[in-house]
Amino acid sequence: MKALITGTAGFLGSHLSDRLIKEGAQVVGMDNLITGNINNIDHLLPLKEFTFYHHDVTKFVHVPGDLDAILHFASPASPIDYLQMPIQTLKVGSLGTHNLLGLAKAKGAKFMIASTSEVYGDPLVHPQPEEYWGNVNPIGPRGVYDEAKRFQEAMTMAYHTYHGVDIRIVRIFNTYGPRMRTNDGRALPAFFSQAIEGRDITVFGDGSQTRSFCYVDDLIEGIYRLLQSDYTLPVNIGNPVEISIKQAAEEIVSLTGSDSKIIYMDLPKDDPKIRQPDITKAKEILGWEPKIDRAEGLKRTYEYFKKVLS
Repeated sequence: MKALITGTAGFLGSHLSDRLIKEGAQVVGMDNLITGNINNIDHLLPLKEFTFYHHDVTKFVHVPGDLDAILHFASPASPIDYLQMPIQTLKVGSLGTHNLLGLAKAKGAKFMIASTSEVYGDPLVHPQPEEYWGNVNPIGPRGVYDEAKRFQEAMTMAYHTYHGVDIRIVRIFNTYGPRMRTNDGRALPAFFSQAIEGRDITVFGDGSQTRSFCYVDDLIEGIYRLLQSDYTLPVNIGNPVEISIKQAAEEIVSLTGSDSKIIYMDLPKDDPKIRQPDITKAKEILGWEPKIDRAEGLKRTYEYFKKVLS
């Protein structure tokens, strides 16, 4: 298989590139590096199985030769990123998706998009099944990301319906692990960085809001199984074990042995109060569920952050 992976230098894109190469694929990686880190793919650059293009997918995309699959994982994915780069976030979800769907149609390639649990917004249904349409503020500060991903799903489904493009839609829930940026702005990277450096740990709101954290190796396994399947509707991939943000902060303080104090700050506008995937479809269709428990996943992630911050 020859696959194009956009956002290849990002957290998930780099792990996905590793996995496809391990499975015997030729990988063409593409990234404009506005949030990706070339260090994430340094180990891939010398390989004959990997080719890298420094390119913005919102511009015309050309890849010579055949392509069997296109996996569109390019996008700012952290609130600090898409609040600073709202236009780029909207463009990569719309123009970038359109460009890549055109390429998939021309090449006869399978097309997968990295959608997100954010399509559910601040949900009124809990846990969130794929049939739930969401509760999203389209003009709020998070709307640039939420609506870019919702449009991305709609455009992808339209190309499937009207042009027969073979599609996969993975709705990714909170994921963590090695290669996350220390200044990512999301909860776990922030907590690890603050704890390791002895700074106060900042929890937004009262910390009662919940998330469901999936270790990256489990997530990549689910994505790979979906890619290999013939299922064309959205599938949630995430860990259904739900914890509060306050509990996550306390676990990281305990794990790191830090003297950091937990302090509380105002909750950002439209920040989801609950988040938990219903993974019934992933279990039934893909035979997938997470295997790595949070204690082990946090330990592996801590080792990574210690190295990066040392």
